[in-house]
Amino acid sequence: MAAIIEAIDLKRKLFFEFEDTPYVCLDVERSTPTARGGQTLVRVKMRNLKTRAVFDKTFKAGDKFREPDLVQSPASYLYSDALGSHFMDQQSYETITLRDDMLGDALDFLVDGQVVQLLMFNGHAIGLQLPQHVELTVASTEPGARGDTASGNVTKVAKLETGIEVRVSLFIKEGEKVRVNTETRECRGRVWHPRLRRRGRARRRRPRA
Repeated sequence: MAAIIEAIDLKRKLFFEFEDTPYVCLDVERSTPTARGGQTLVRVKMRNLKTRAVFDKTFKAGDKFREPDLVQSPASYLYSDALGSHFMDQQSYETITLRDDMLGDALDFLVDGQVVQLLMFNGHAIGLQLPQHVELTVASTEPGARGDTASGNVTKVAKLETGIEVRVSLFIKEGEKVRVNTETRECRGRVWHPRLRRRGRARRRRPRA
C-alpha cells in the first residue's frame, strides 16, 4: 500500500501524487494564520512529471497525497535524433527513448555517457532526474584581460560543449572542464584532475642545494 504524505510534510525534491499524476515539489511555503481557528496553508511550487509544466498551488495542511509508484533507474545517455533522446538502462541494458517534451532543458547538460536517473511511473519512463552537478568541457571563451580584475570584472562568458553559456572565472581556459549546477546553471569552479594537482605540488618543492 502506498504511503500517505500530508501537505504540511511536503519539502523540496519530494515526489507526491496529486489527481493520479506524479509531481515533484520544487519549493514550499507555509502560512500560519494569526486568527484563532484559522488553518495553516501550504503553498507549493510543483512540476508535473508527465508534462513538465510548473505551477503554484495552495493546499490545506491536512490535505493528503499518495506516494507515487515512481522508480528511479540509472541510465547512460547515448544520442538524440528525430525520434527523441536514447538512453541505455544500466541494469537491463535496454535502450529507452524519451520524447523531447519529457526532457525539459536536460539536453543542455547531457554528453555521451552521462549517467542520469530515469523516472519510471507505473512501469513507463516519463522523464529523467539530472545529478545536481555535471562536468562539462569549455568549448570556447575569451582570455581574461589583465585589467579585468582591477575593474571588478572577475568573470567572463564561456560556451560549453553542449552549447550553453555560463559565467566562469577569468583563469578558466578552453579545453578545461568546469562543474555546473544543473538547477541554477552556475559554474561551481574548475574540475581539478590529478595531473593538475601534481603540477601544483611540483611548484612548491624546495630547490636542491
